[in-house]
Amino acid sequence: MLTKPQIRTVLDSMQEMFPDAHCELHHSTPFELTIAVVLSAQCTDALVNKVTPGLFEKYKKPEDYLNVPIEELENDIRRIGLFRNKAKNIKKLARMVIEEYGGELPQDRDELMSLPGVGRKTANVIASVAFELPAIAVDTHVERVSKRLGICRWKDSVLEVEKTLMRKIPKEEWSVSHHRFIFFGRYHCRAQSPKCEICPLLDLCREGQKRMKRVRNGK
Repeated sequence: MLTKPQIRTVLDSMQEMFPDAHCELHHSTPFELTIAVVLSAQCTDALVNKVTPGLFEKYKKPEDYLNVPIEELENDIRRIGLFRNKAKNIKKLARMVIEEYGGELPQDRDELMSLPGVGRKTANVIASVAFELPAIAVDTHVERVSKRLGICRWKDSVLEVEKTLMRKIPKEEWSVSHHRFIFFGRYHCRAQSPKCEICPLLDLCREGQKRMKRVRNGK
């Protein structure tokens, strides 16, 4: 496991590599971000960003999602995986925002998690990006990078990864570190063919060192 000074090196290196890391889901309001994040489950941000411009032009507020048949909404997001289930959740979510929160998205994470289609990761994204609250959302990139670098253990659950990162990263850096971990995992430490040979963190990364040793041995 990495020491506190080593984790500081990781954070500083990621800052140098991805100083402008940010949420790549296009949105202009907290509610639009919520819809985009719900759509992004088991789907790439790039595909969601192809669908949401037309979607957000047509549906500008929660009421708009309730005023169309479910089949119409399904058709509008058909390119997205699991579109039928997501259309149902979006309608339920919109109704709940209107009926229980007066049409305004709640900022409290537990209240966000009560919305259909919004889990802990999604709630953390919304809290961090839309409301600028300190949070770390653990997606596949954050989990992979944290475990490869030895900040977290391979056997840790997603919740354990989140709690470990919250404990080991300064609170004022939670949100920006979340984005940098995602960029690092998406564009550098990829699931397949990570760029170990040019990684500034190779000296700290036992997984990377093992991978490079296998490459040198022709395995």
